[in-house]
Amino acid sequence: MAKLPRERTSVMTIVRDPIARVLSTYEFSVEVAARFLVHPNLTSATRMSSRIRKSNVISTLDIWPWKYLVPWMREDLFARRDARKSKGVVVIEDDNPYDMEEMLMPLHKYLDTPTAHDIIHNGATFQIAGLTNNSHLSEAHEVRHCVQKYKSLGEPVLQVAKRRLDSMLYVGLTEEHRESASLFANVVGSQVLSHVVPSNATAKTKTTKSEASVTVTDSGSDKSEIQNGTSEVALNKTEAKSGNMTVKTLMEVYEGCITHLRKSQGTRRVNSLKRISPANFTRGTRTRVPNEVIQQIKSLNNLDVELYKYAKEIFVKEHELVSKKLVSTSKRSIVDLQNELRSVFGGMDDEKMWKFVSVALMLLLLFLLFLFVNARRRRTSKVKI
Repeated sequence: MAKLPRERTSVMTIVRDPIARVLSTYEFSVEVAARFLVHPNLTSATRMSSRIRKSNVISTLDIWPWKYLVPWMREDLFARRDARKSKGVVVIEDDNPYDMEEMLMPLHKYLDTPTAHDIIHNGATFQIAGLTNNSHLSEAHEVRHCVQKYKSLGEPVLQVAKRRLDSMLYVGLTEEHRESASLFANVVGSQVLSHVVPSNATAKTKTTKSEASVTVTDSGSDKSEIQNGTSEVALNKTEAKSGNMTVKTLMEVYEGCITHLRKSQGTRRVNSLKRISPANFTRGTRTRVPNEVIQQIKSLNNLDVELYKYAKEIFVKEHELVSKKLVSTSKRSIVDLQNELRSVFGGMDDEKMWKFVSVALMLLLLFLLFLFVNARRRRTSKVKI
């Protein structure tokens, strides 16, 4: 981020609770890796995944950290499946998906692997500080390894990450995703729309160019799965071209998108985990994670724990700023109403104008009351007849 031109760059992020992030990382890496188990062996799965990836498709295997974690877990799942086949009948007695060694790598072992230490633990802090294994800076890897080896060096890195959060346009929280989306729409969306709408008005006089769509897909095991798991991100042409896109419509689009996305991802998750049944991950199964493992996650992600606390403080401040902005907007609307009334009633001062408005409202209420009483009398007379 430091290499980007500040005057033309806006950075935003969403921070997640470290425990939820680590558990979700474990679950998702297993889920995506399990999709490849339809293949007879690892070689076939690897060959197919490289063959079906296209230039206009963003695959899960192109995104950090999944491009490292999914192949790793895929290899592990195939090895365990081969081991089960060689043993013949395998009876799995424990139904805890986080400790089902015959099917997949147990969570407590997953947490203590070199891959997890290098990529997962304190991943949010390292990512924001620019020190992940995906960084283009060679010295980033040396710094990260030093911090992992000498825990006392983590504090300076944490401070760098905090300062970067401070400089960001927007910071959201995964656990407050709806509120985060609302804040995003008000903080970021309103600014973007203020530039988009005028440009759309100008664009009406120009020739419409061909529009490219961006396709996002989770890498799966075969062509049909790729198609079923594909979702296209496209601009709402009608709203954008007419200049009617507002913060409200932006939120409506988001609500529709997130509902569809959750439904499709839920279905895909169920189908993927069938291949490693009886292992299954749900909200309820997370209660099966032992407390000592939870404490282990906290300890291994101590920097992320502190960063998440700081992100929550920023989130509260953002909420307060947006609330003040909305109140200020409401006050301006009242002032605008007053100015409009003044323009209608000429040189009438504030006191006389509001007296007039009060009288008008009173007359309106009396008129409505008269209509209500008259309607009741008519109904009563009809009943008597």
